[in-house]
Amino acid sequence: MAGTYDTEQQRIIDRIKCIAFREARDAGATFINREWVAKKVHRSIRFVSDWWEKSYDQCFVDYSNAGPKLKLSQASQDIILQASGRQRKSCSVVAKEIAEKQKEYVVPRTINNYRHREGLKPFHVIPKPLKSETHISDRLWLCDWLKDWSEEDFLHLAPSDEFYVWIVRRPNYQNDRIWAKSIDDIEEDERYREMVKNQPCIGIFIMFTAKKLLWVIKDKGESWTGEYFRDTIFTQNVFPFLKNEENVIDPDEVVFVHDKAPCMRAYKTQHLLQDNDVRFWGNDIWPGNSPDLNVAEHIGTIIKDEVEKKCYQKLNIIVISKTR
Repeated sequence: MAGTYDTEQQRIIDRIKCIAFREARDAGATFINREWVAKKVHRSIRFVSDWWEKSYDQCFVDYSNAGPKLKLSQASQDIILQASGRQRKSCSVVAKEIAEKQKEYVVPRTINNYRHREGLKPFHVIPKPLKSETHISDRLWLCDWLKDWSEEDFLHLAPSDEFYVWIVRRPNYQNDRIWAKSIDDIEEDERYREMVKNQPCIGIFIMFTAKKLLWVIKDKGESWTGEYFRDTIFTQNVFPFLKNEENVIDPDEVVFVHDKAPCMRAYKTQHLLQDNDVRFWGNDIWPGNSPDLNVAEHIGTIIKDEVEKKCYQKLNIIVISKTR
């Protein structure tokens, strides 16, 4: 845990935090418990239990010469920091690298805590956009077209995206995250990943406005075809959603934004939107193959992170029960 490698000064700070959180709980913050505090200070539950009932004066006793030796040597810490800003450097991967190079046994949780203490955060990578001359020109045109828009204009947009959530994706889940202090510290080539096709997954369509988020789970066995989008996604979900004043600021001003996927740019789909009096960005506006420009893409990233995290937790429970 964190206490096996950090400084005595940091331990004093965390002791004070434990006591302060306990006082907040006693004052009425009933959601605070030992597990919650342990996650906040990146310590063990035992550490929290030992300190949160003590006085502030006891926090300043020097325990630096007591307890086990540090688990992370300076060389191991350097390996962790060198892995920052790079893909495929999960806590488990770095732990194996330390074992091979330094002959030290470190659990992934220790590396995770050390990264948090160094101010590192996990960033999710997104599909890499194409960068041909045509696509660059289209993207520049869109930016020029939007430069005179006001904040109110953007509030009428309804961005959408369709994506997949993989049920079993543990090896890639951690490696699709990059640890760094800020996104600016990640090199351009490390910030994106190549898309992998034909994986078992759940299809989800999302669309959001300034008021609400709509999401639809694709029926099992169906594909993202133009017919499925027109009959199910649009007719049964999108159109009623956009015409309801509870969901949008102004049904007459809302603008549907698609990501120019084949099922979206089909002429039948475009005509269906026109026949239902839905304002939208046509094929001549949105630059194709530009997932990084679509804000709905980032909503999808958040959903994928949460779903995959829960799937992994469930998978862990199954594995543990089978090994007992």
